[in-house]
Order: sequence, then C-alpha cells, then structure tokens
Amino acid sequence: MTDTTPSLDRYRLLGRSGLRVSPLALGAMTFGTDWGWGADAAEARRIVDAYVDRGGNFIDTADVYTNGTSEQLVGEFSQGRRDRLVLATKYTSNTDPDNPNAGGNHRRNMVRSVEDSLRRLGTDYIDLLYLHAWDSTTPVEEVLRGMDDLVRSGKVVYVGISDTPAWQVSRMQAIADLRGWSPLIALQIEYNLVERTVERDLIPMAAELGLGVVPWSPLASGVLTGKYSRADVDADTGSAPTGTRRDIAANNGALTVRALDIADVVKKVAAELGTTPSRVALAWTLRNPAVTAPILGVRTLAQLEDNLGALDIRFGDDQVAALEAVSAVPLGFPHEFLQYPMTRSVMRGNTVVEPRR
Repeated sequence: MTDTTPSLDRYRLLGRSGLRVSPLALGAMTFGTDWGWGADAAEARRIVDAYVDRGGNFIDTADVYTNGTSEQLVGEFSQGRRDRLVLATKYTSNTDPDNPNAGGNHRRNMVRSVEDSLRRLGTDYIDLLYLHAWDSTTPVEEVLRGMDDLVRSGKVVYVGISDTPAWQVSRMQAIADLRGWSPLIALQIEYNLVERTVERDLIPMAAELGLGVVPWSPLASGVLTGKYSRADVDADTGSAPTGTRRDIAANNGALTVRALDIADVVKKVAAELGTTPSRVALAWTLRNPAVTAPILGVRTLAQLEDNLGALDIRFGDDQVAALEAVSAVPLGFPHEFLQYPMTRSVMRGNTVVEPRR
C-alpha cells in the first residue's frame, strides 16, 4: 500500500460543459451530528481542509442533509476560498411536513429551496443545482423553465438531476435542447458493485446526452468496506436516516447476502493488491468512462485519506473479471435481445460494423 496520498488536481469536465471538477467529489451528507452519526464541525473542517489542500474542488450537499447543518458547515468552510470551489446542492425534499408545497419538484419549492440554500451556504450563487428525486407530479417544462430562470438570474450556474428514470431525463434533455434552456450537465445516481442495474439505461443515456455521472454511495452504504457480516443482515433495524449506519444500509437494500458475497470478492482483490476494500470499490466505479466523480461519504479524516488512495489503484484483468462476475446483473430486454447472434445477423447480414469510438 502506498503511503503517499494522491492529488485531486487532475480535473475532469462535468458532462457536456466546460466545468472542471476533481475525480472524487466530497460528500457533505455526513457533516453535522443532527442525525446521530455524522462528523462534528471540527472533524468536518479537517476533512474539507485536507480535501481542498490536495486540489479537491467538488463538494456535494443538499438542502435537507442533517437538517440544514450540512449546508451551513459547507458555507463556513468555503469562506476565503469560495471561488475555487464547485458547490453542488439539491432541492425536492419536504422541509415542513405540514406544508403541502414545502417539498416536490415544482417551481415554488425550487425557488424557496434555492433561496434557503444560498442563505445557509453564505454565497450568492450555487455552482450546480440538482433536482434531488423525481416526484412524478410536476410537469417537466415547469422544472426546466424554473431551472433556466435561476441560471439566467445568476443564482445558479449549472443544473443537473438525480434519482430519476432514464426516459424522463432523456425527454427533459431533448426539451431543453429544443427550447434553448439550460441543459442538464450531471446525473447523480447510486452506482457501485452492489447496484449495477443503472448500466441498463441510465449510464448509457447519460453518456449519449452529455450528462456526467456522479455516483452516490460508491461503497454501498459501507457494505463494500467489509465491515458487516451475515449476522447483520437479519438484525433488527431502526429508522433511516436517523438510525445507525447499519440501519441505513439495511433500510436502503444495500445490506443483503448477495452484497456480502460481493464484499468478500472486494476484500480478496484488496488483499492481492495490498490495499483496502474501500479503495478497490471506489476504483472500480472510476473504470466506467461515463463516471466523472464518485462521491466520498466520509465521516473522519482517516476515511478520506484512505478513500483518496483509490486514484492509485490499477487492476489486473483477472481482478476486474472477478469483481464483475460476482456483481453482474442481467441487462434484460431489449439489451440482451439486441446482442443475440441471430438478431445481429438479421440486422447486419455479412457486414462488419466497427463500434463508434
């Protein structure tokens, strides 16, 4: 294992934009102790300082993370270096259960959320605003026009989308293109060795339409670090997000027997490479060319130092094959049908067609 922490200053372009971001984003959902398991302010500051000192510039938060404390801390830590940072936040979640319009994708909640985020972050612009999750009720034109108005006002610079079906995202991108509205440049989705179903449609769609993929939970809620056992699968769980980290992993479906089988292979590959399971799991997501920057959900400086080592991992062919075999998911129809020899023969005859480069 190397003792040198890699640099984060080999930047990548985010989607079909000129925005330059580090290859690993720093997640701030763990900033604040409001939910009972996050980093306190002092540790969160140490994490941000270390990340930025190594060239990191891409910090991810949301209006509801730790009840707003996350944004407040990110704002405090950004003072004096705001212009060198790319701050991403999100809107959608309900912040007042008794108010029917305090949540959702609609324009009113979007505008209210952005104003509140600007105040908590102590800034006059948000670099990247995500729609946090699709509510299935708001017209896409309302969302896109609202986002475009915020961009034109200068309160938001770029827009993205998270946790939304591929068909809806592709429709939205087409509408934005045709109407000259601000395009979506980032797609935030769960992507890790446990959750690979996004390879069916979401990731190919993002690559085709110019959205950089920013995976959340690249360690599958910590399951891929190897810290859980089979005994944890059947244990009682509390509520999320205010339960324990194990409760969260269990409640979001990450802590299963299949996931632990995958974690075992991750640990085996890590032992072969003389590194940690966390680095192996993160490095695997970075192999996908559609991925711009996985989000690191660290709670301690030690975890950050370990995770940054993913940038140095180089897999052998057998190791990649082992990881992908144990984690494989069926692509389903029409993807598998289109790859059948009979289907390809009917479409192409004897013609050999080289894939697009």
